[in-house]
Amino acid sequence: MNAPLSKSSESTNWLHLYRAAILEMDPSKLSQQVAEAENALTQRERELFQKTEDNIEEKRALDNAMYFLRTLRKTMECNSAGPIGETGHARAA
Repeated sequence: MNAPLSKSSESTNWLHLYRAAILEMDPSKLSQQVAEAENALTQRERELFQKTEDNIEEKRALDNAMYFLRTLRKTMECNSAGPIGETGHARAA
């Protein structure tokens, strides 16, 4: 994420929450951190949608961050499913 971001709090709040989520080491807190980051990213995307200036760099950074958070969420869901996946087949250990 090398996108240059403005220093305003609305521009950087999502980034702080995103970083907190991807760096969270406590599995009991991870789901909440991911949810908070996803909400902040969605809010920022809405803000940028309403602005007239070109924010392509930040929009791209938001897209990349959201993709990673969704991947992280899917990984958490698979890990919490235990040895049997959603398909009903045992997963390799």
